[in-house]
Amino acid sequence: MNAPLVMPDRIGDGLIEAAREAVRLPAGTRIVAAMSGGVDSTVTAALLARAGYDVVGVTLQLYDHGAAIQKKGACCAGQDIHDARTAAEGIGIPHYVLDYESRFREQVIEDFADAYLRGETPIPCVRCNQTVKFRDLLDVARDLGAEAMATGHYVRREVGPAGPELHRAADPARDQSYFLFATTAEQLAYLRFPLGALPKPAVRAAAAELGLAVADKPDSQDICFVPEGRYTTVIDRLRPHGAEPGDIVHLDGRVLGRHEGVTRYTIGQRRGLNVAVGDPLFVVRIDADARRVIVGPREALLTRALSLKETNWIGDLASIEAACAAGRPVLARVRSTREPVAGRLGLVDGAPGMLFDTAEEGVAPGQACVLYAPDAPSRVLGGGFIAGTVRDALVD
Repeated sequence: MNAPLVMPDRIGDGLIEAAREAVRLPAGTRIVAAMSGGVDSTVTAALLARAGYDVVGVTLQLYDHGAAIQKKGACCAGQDIHDARTAAEGIGIPHYVLDYESRFREQVIEDFADAYLRGETPIPCVRCNQTVKFRDLLDVARDLGAEAMATGHYVRREVGPAGPELHRAADPARDQSYFLFATTAEQLAYLRFPLGALPKPAVRAAAAELGLAVADKPDSQDICFVPEGRYTTVIDRLRPHGAEPGDIVHLDGRVLGRHEGVTRYTIGQRRGLNVAVGDPLFVVRIDADARRVIVGPREALLTRALSLKETNWIGDLASIEAACAAGRPVLARVRSTREPVAGRLGLVDGAPGMLFDTAEEGVAPGQACVLYAPDAPSRVLGGGFIAGTVRDALVD
């Protein structure tokens, strides 16, 4: 079960105490607050300052590619940096802006484009958290003499018998644990998430009560560096050969038509195929090397098992390999919008993998498979990026 939501009637002792409970450090301790310019990170910084911590705000400039991607609901560029700086001045804390454009391009944007060229469906938000935010920025926080770094993510950090644990947010509608599966035990020991027990309306109410200009600012939407949700605009600019045409092929081998580049397609896609055989067709596989998009009926999307790469483990066994060897029962989440489902860990194609009790639909390589504990369903055990899928039979 999730922890109870903190529902204060007004801003004051309730929210401040919730922040102290999330931080569990003495008043006066220096904490770096990662400030993106949005309402969540701004309220995080303000609550910690009100709670008596020595707060230093840090904002990352991640991109600035001109008006083409300066869109409403983005983060970490242009107006958002201005909003973060203005908020820090109002809160009364020092504030620094770090130019991470080159790092973000290399570690997130380039990786995003290359993943689509491989026929994968990437999650740049996970890669961003994994690299520039929870690796590079943590180093900066330590250099600033901070004992912890706080973010506005909706997850909870709880201290268990063996140390800090990562848990889903108390508000299921706001939970961001899927995007933080790659957080390591060392990082988790240093991170704090003051909003994990709060519903979003309470956070916006706090922003208004504190007089923060971002109280009514819209939440970030889609991918921050993608203009108007059209990810192909970015890929075509960075990897123009991704738009090379190829065949759309039925599972039975029939060539049904042509496409304008494998980067236009993702597993499970139905719209935009421009082919018809009577029954609905879905993208079931992408052969990027042969520039083929393979389509088939909906039942062909069912996946019995999957293999993982770039795994991370913060669970109760020594490693994910040990968990696989033990056939550890887990709950697995293969899309951020889905609830976790039951299965067990094991070896799939010689790699750590997930074997489902009931076949999952539309599992896409490049997405994350995030693992939770069946006996404590809010607890994140780790996960990995989906490397491959098995559709017909389970593999031990």
